[in-house]
Amino acid sequence: MAEPLKNLLYPGLVERMAGIVSTVDAAFDKSRFIDIAAAGMDALELMHRAQQIRDALIETLPVDFPQAAAILSASLPKDGRPGLSGWELLPVNQFIAAKGLPHLDIGLWLLKALTPHFTAEFGIRAFIHSDQDRALATIRGWVGDPNHHVRRLASEGTRPRLPWAMRLPALIRDPKPILPILTALIDDPEDYVRRSVANSLNDIAKDHPDLVAAFVRDAIAGASVQRRQLLRHASRTLLKKGHGEALANFGFAPAPAVRADLAIETPVVEFGTQLRMAVTLVNAGQQPQRLMIDYAIHHRKANGQLAPKVFKWTSLTLGSGETISLTRQHAMRAITTRQYYAGGHSVDILVNGAVLGRGDFQLAMP
Repeated sequence: MAEPLKNLLYPGLVERMAGIVSTVDAAFDKSRFIDIAAAGMDALELMHRAQQIRDALIETLPVDFPQAAAILSASLPKDGRPGLSGWELLPVNQFIAAKGLPHLDIGLWLLKALTPHFTAEFGIRAFIHSDQDRALATIRGWVGDPNHHVRRLASEGTRPRLPWAMRLPALIRDPKPILPILTALIDDPEDYVRRSVANSLNDIAKDHPDLVAAFVRDAIAGASVQRRQLLRHASRTLLKKGHGEALANFGFAPAPAVRADLAIETPVVEFGTQLRMAVTLVNAGQQPQRLMIDYAIHHRKANGQLAPKVFKWTSLTLGSGETISLTRQHAMRAITTRQYYAGGHSVDILVNGAVLGRGDFQLAMP
């Protein structure tokens, strides 16, 4: 059984933090910090543990944020000397976000120093939310930093809909201020950074699909293999939704001459087994056709209505007059993100974003 996530922060870690900070600042009240940070920790979940350690830092570091920032900076690893690192820096992120907003330049400087040792994407978002123009002006200067963790912070920290941190409503409404950051990092030598750029563009696509489709259109001309892979990953939500320009960016034009015949091989699926289906594709046109084939399962909800979820299948080129048959199995089993309900379900076959085939099956629950 996996170790509970909350145990990433534990009393021994608190004691280690206290020891590191006290070697930097002789006035640091090590005992008081431990008492506050570790009190009742066993009963707390991960983020509450982090907040309690943050509160202990607030109580024991100098009230003057620049002084506190200097101590925390000196407590980071340097030149082979151990220091605060890993999950110890999650509450430090929270401390900087809580106390550093009136000192934006110092707060961002400290987060930049911190991020090679643990991501600073938690702390940086408070500064963007508080003073977006000033914060982004600083962050844009990081895109050429020699440290790839800093470059990734520029893209990951500004993601409008970062799943595990606070959202940035102003950038959800208007993401154009971060496009120069993403453009500057689109060909970064580190895959770690490029994937962050793709994820940020995918975030934006959920609210501004045409903007991202146009961004990809402009960026894909003459693109390297790496850039093309990034742009494809950035377009994944748009491609699943059959966005016309997004499909065209990757050569998937409307396919009116293509026919898809779907056969459901398991009209009754016992929960815990697999839905089996086969599709026959026919290109009756005079030209070869590039095809992106996906499928959508319309899952039954508690109220009896059906809600579709799109799944990737394959991409291929179908020659003029050519026929091809494909088979697929889809596990209908327990997952943490879905509750299943017995009854009628349906399947759509999507070809270049258009529904070309549909079938039905019954899900039987134990």
